[in-house]
Amino acid sequence: MNDKQTPLTLIAEGAEYELLAAADGGTFVLRFKTDDLVANLKGDDAARFRADYDALKAQFPTWQPDQTLAQLWDQGGYSWLAGQDGTQP
Repeated sequence: MNDKQTPLTLIAEGAEYELLAAADGGTFVLRFKTDDLVANLKGDDAARFRADYDALKAQFPTWQPDQTLAQLWDQGGYSWLAGQDGTQP
């Protein structure tokens, strides 16, 4: 296992949610700041998230980050992959 942390860049941020991603698109970190939860998405989960995120952004281009990320968190099922925040991905 590789112990090196992948550098992440802020992609979207609202009052309740935050999305970070690796430059190669292989890792996403979706944070629900209100409840201190985080979903670290890698591999197949990251690929599915990227497709879901892009589709939602295309369908609702005027949505604010919290609207888009809340939709993915709740309806997209990414909350099931979340754990307590407090550690870096």
